[in-house]
Amino acid sequence: MKGILILLFPMLLLAQSNFEKAKESFDIEKQERFQKQYELILKTDPDNVKALEGLGDIAGFNKSWDKAVQYYGKLKTVKPSEANFYYKYGGSLGMKALEVNKFRALGLIGDIKSSFEKAIQLDSRHIDARWALIELYLKLPSIVGGSESKAIEYSNQLLTLSIVDGYLSRGHIEEYYDRFKSAENYYKKAITVGGSKHSYQTLANLYKNKMDAPDKARTILEQYKEKNTVN
Repeated sequence: MKGILILLFPMLLLAQSNFEKAKESFDIEKQERFQKQYELILKTDPDNVKALEGLGDIAGFNKSWDKAVQYYGKLKTVKPSEANFYYKYGGSLGMKALEVNKFRALGLIGDIKSSFEKAIQLDSRHIDARWALIELYLKLPSIVGGSESKAIEYSNQLLTLSIVDGYLSRGHIEEYYDRFKSAENYYKKAITVGGSKHSYQTLANLYKNKMDAPDKARTILEQYKEKNTVN
C-alpha cells in the first residue's frame, strides 16, 4: 500500500507542496511560539481561519497527520469556498494513509480523491490538485480506481493552464509507464517553453536513472548552467 500511496500528495515531484513551502518559511525556533499563539487565538475564536491554517501547516511540517487532518477539516467547515483548504486536507489525508493499515488506507481513497476534485471545482485553475490527481490515478491499481486515461485527462487540463506543467506531467506519465523516449520528448518541450532548472533536472534524472545515459544527464545540466551563468 505504501508503494501505491507514497506519492499521493505532491510534496516532491514537479511542484513544491504547501508543506515543503512551509518548511522553507518556518523558523524552527519560532514554530513553537507561533503554535502557542494560534492555540490561544482558538480558545477565544475557535473558527479563526489564520490560526487553524497555521496550526495545520505546523502539524504537516511535523508530520502529525492526524492533527493536520483535524485542522484542515475544520477549515473546510469554516470556509467551504476556499479551494486550497480542500487541497491541504486531501494531501494530509493521503499522508495519513501511509501510516495506517492497507484496509484503512483503501477506505480513505474516496475522501482523498473527492477533496482534490473539490479544490478544482472551487478553483478551476488549481494546478497542484491536478498533479495530486495524476499521482492518484497512476499509483492506484485499476481495481480500486487507477486509470492512465484519467491521469492523461488531468495532464491535458494542466496543459491549458500551464504549458510547462502540462508537458512535465505528460512526461511523468510516459516515464511511469516506461515509455522513456516519449517522456524525454515531453521534458524537452518543457525545457524549450520554460527553461526552468526543475525541467532540466527532471530530464537529467530520466537520463541517469531510467535511460542509463549519465553522459546525457551531465550534458543537459551543463547546458542549464551555461544558459544561466551571469557574465
